[in-house]
Amino acid sequence: MLEIKNLHAKINDTPILKGISLTIKPGEVHAIMGPNGSGKSTLSKVISGHPAYDVTSGEVLFEGQNILELDPDVRARLGLFLAFQYPVEIPGVHNAGFLRMAYNARRKENGQEEVDPMEFDELIRSKLNLVEMEPDFLERAVNQGFSGGEKKRNEILQMLVLEPKLAFLDETDSGLDIDALRIVSKAVNAYKKPEVGIVLVTHYQRLLNYIVPDVVHVMANGVIIKSGDKSLALALEEKGYEWLL
Repeated sequence: MLEIKNLHAKINDTPILKGISLTIKPGEVHAIMGPNGSGKSTLSKVISGHPAYDVTSGEVLFEGQNILELDPDVRARLGLFLAFQYPVEIPGVHNAGFLRMAYNARRKENGQEEVDPMEFDELIRSKLNLVEMEPDFLERAVNQGFSGGEKKRNEILQMLVLEPKLAFLDETDSGLDIDALRIVSKAVNAYKKPEVGIVLVTHYQRLLNYIVPDVVHVMANGVIIKSGDKSLALALEEKGYEWLL
């Protein structure tokens, strides 16, 4: 599904990614952990096409296609999704309209007819139940005035609506209390499918108690230094990162 080959990237002439190679197959859940400044969030942003980062070498193949020259919206329509670590507020744009436009853009990419507002309303209400959000959230501006937990649940709602083939969740668990973490994790687990890949970028093993990964990777200084199963995350929880660095 996704093959990253010797990826190097920088921001403002500062190298961040220094040779990332990673393969994600359909149906797999990967967790990426590591100390602050290791390049975890940069990797997510580079894959999604954030313009602040310059790729200096390497390839990113999504379903066999090198996507590095594609604009972010094209990558999204192909089925890539990024849940932001810090979701942005979009004043004046209602959640319902924003989600319907994005949903219809994906449908158009797949050669399907667009849905009208009434059809979309029926669809999205079932998704709202998964993230335990009230219908009045749809009438509010995107993330404006939302609590931290509400913003993260709104990101997961976007994922459920857009139905991406590959979802990067960048520290979706940060700032969540126990109940919000449970809700978000339940929704992510409900979305897991044999044809979908999920990447969890996180500092904390606690998220992996709810969403069990197939593979855990540890990043440091812009490279992956170790990969393993969930027991690797448990070892990091107990011993920190020093024993690997």
